[in-house]
Amino acid sequence: MKNALLVLFIFFLASHATGQSKENHDTDKPKPIQFDKKKIASESYESVGVFDVNNDNVPDIVSGGFWYEGPEFWIRHATGAAKRYGEYYDDFSTIPLDVNGDSRMDFITGGWFGGRLVWKENPGAESEWKEHLIAEIGNIETTRSWDIDGDGIAEIIPNTPNDSLRIFQLILDENGNGTGKFKRKGIYGKHGHGLGFGDINGDGRGDLVIPTGWLEAPDKPFEKSWKFHPEFELGTASIPVLIVDVNKDGHNDLLVGQGHEYGLSWYEQRPEEENMDNKWLKHAIDPSNSQYHSMEWADLDADGTNELITGKRYRAHNGKDPGGNDEIGLYYFRWTGENFSKQVIDYGPYGEGKGTGVYFRVADVNDDGNRDIVVAGKDGLTVYYNKGTN
Repeated sequence: MKNALLVLFIFFLASHATGQSKENHDTDKPKPIQFDKKKIASESYESVGVFDVNNDNVPDIVSGGFWYEGPEFWIRHATGAAKRYGEYYDDFSTIPLDVNGDSRMDFITGGWFGGRLVWKENPGAESEWKEHLIAEIGNIETTRSWDIDGDGIAEIIPNTPNDSLRIFQLILDENGNGTGKFKRKGIYGKHGHGLGFGDINGDGRGDLVIPTGWLEAPDKPFEKSWKFHPEFELGTASIPVLIVDVNKDGHNDLLVGQGHEYGLSWYEQRPEEENMDNKWLKHAIDPSNSQYHSMEWADLDADGTNELITGKRYRAHNGKDPGGNDEIGLYYFRWTGENFSKQVIDYGPYGEGKGTGVYFRVADVNDDGNRDIVVAGKDGLTVYYNKGTN
């Protein structure tokens, strides 16, 4: 009898300990972030920016031919529509920059069909925004801005897959204000679909990534040549390719979506490997979704660690890409220390799910301390208000 009671007591202790362990383990798991979805417009522009248009210290939304007054975004004003080609508006970025130094934020865009990189001037009044040509440079997949020389002012870098890679630097006056003009620097020849910026080799300078390798920045990036390292093949890579130290080993890695195929991956940099085939080890993140065309790397849950935010570019090639007619999704991915955990923000058929378009923003649009997600696309313009993990 005593032995039987002893066995029951031990079993009780073991079960109780296991329950506590499971409870503690569940408590340790990060809670999912909650979002409130608000549709702003049904326009089919594929790019959206977030910046203060009217200088009232409240973020506004700018997408294609309109800007929407924050914080509610119900009141909209015309900026002037880009030319339309079939399903596309020739408007594939919304980069805020005070180009002419008048203390009003303008924006930079460009398109595939016209091959024109332009800036649109904020008039500071209820009128359409005048378009100014920066350069005619061939088909523009989309454009990004990065501070190439570390002077605090971003340069403009279009991804022109069929043409040369060029950087455009805003010319400043003696007071450090924009003059409305740019100078260009040629970096490389025909470079394909995909573009990223970050320090690959740990020398403190930002390098450029293209689908077939990376371009090493010299100490004087606008005066000296950039050295090309043909170390990988990334396919129809996302814009941007994100350059981050995923596994915290001191070496920056690559986060790459496939803009016109299936797949989302990270490439682990292993510089100690002498065999070039082993220097970049590919890890799958999500092979089951297609058209991961644009991505952001930001801290959504305020825990000090960034999340990968991305989704499907709806009808990137009018439904002709592999997976082009699959359902639409918007996601964030948490790094667990071993792999990425996929979290669904929105998913479903057209009219229910939502994708990213070609250029989207992560920003606190309602001043609550949480970073929200603002996405455009052929499936409309939507804000996802970040409600945190509570």
